[in-house]
Amino acid sequence: MVSKGMEVINRYVTIKAHIDGEPQDSDFELKVAALRLRVEPGSDDVIVKNLHVSIDPYQLNRMKSYSSSHKAINFAVAISPGMDIDAYGVGRVVVSGNQEFEEGDLVVGLISWGEYSVVKGGNMLRKLDPMGFPLSYHVGILGFSGLTAHGGLFQICKPNKGEKVFVSAASGSVGNLVGQYAKLFGCYVVGSAGSKQKVNLLKEKLGFDDAFNYKEETDLKSTLKRYFPDGIDIHFDNVGSEMLEAAVANMNPFGRVAVCGAISQYTNNGKRAAPDLLDIVYKRIRIQGFLAADLMNGHADFISMTRDYLNDGKIHVIEDISQGVESFPSAFIGLFRGDNVGKKIVKIADD
Repeated sequence: MVSKGMEVINRYVTIKAHIDGEPQDSDFELKVAALRLRVEPGSDDVIVKNLHVSIDPYQLNRMKSYSSSHKAINFAVAISPGMDIDAYGVGRVVVSGNQEFEEGDLVVGLISWGEYSVVKGGNMLRKLDPMGFPLSYHVGILGFSGLTAHGGLFQICKPNKGEKVFVSAASGSVGNLVGQYAKLFGCYVVGSAGSKQKVNLLKEKLGFDDAFNYKEETDLKSTLKRYFPDGIDIHFDNVGSEMLEAAVANMNPFGRVAVCGAISQYTNNGKRAAPDLLDIVYKRIRIQGFLAADLMNGHADFISMTRDYLNDGKIHVIEDISQGVESFPSAFIGLFRGDNVGKKIVKIADD
């Protein structure tokens, strides 16, 4: 139990140095600092007790000494060694100098890899109505992972019923939702994943029409030809590299590619996709990168649809939750080793 004005010990995780390859345990440090639960008179800062924090691969690009993404958008600015690592999450206000927030409010937005966050000016926070769902849902399926999946499919790819959809990294936080949305809309969906267990999950629980383990395939172009003998209409790309090349080679005229991520390149900058430009030109394929921030105009539709699907039991929530501040490094590192299934979250505290 905490109260306004008391001093607490805040444990939080930082990086020791920039990370320019695959992250390792030794790259991270657990720090401890005293935090007084008060704000100065006239301040509009908010102090939040962190509850659930999203773990996302794109954060690795922020930890690099250089990435072209650093200047693209505020969410992607570089993280320096020793700095707080901000991330999307859910928390509860313990102290507020901001008239928009009161002690006890549930909030969602940018908090940190720690037990408490001091949010300057209350920026990038909003009050949270749980709508009767677990708080973790608002970090994943009802958060940016869900918005990315929904908006990437419906706003970027604009599917038609009966179209054929290929999702890479289909058991991940975004991919599993893309496949479920597409199936519920009336598309034919195939996903790729990195283990037999993940493939079975896609087919047996999430309703994918088919799925394959890419680690067992030696020629991805031939693999996709086998699963899509009549071609691919939509590719939702979370991987890049050879997977994107193979998808483009198998796409139908006027196919659409939503480039959500390129996790293969995050840990190996030399591993870049080189799709056949003649395919893109002559088949008039549209390839579009996007960020979740681009999709906010569809947020209300996303929440309405997803809430209905959840209430009707039509969509499955796949979460992979680690416990406690100490688990941040291993939770994050696991993303790049294929350890997670569904949305990776660190739970800091009970509500």
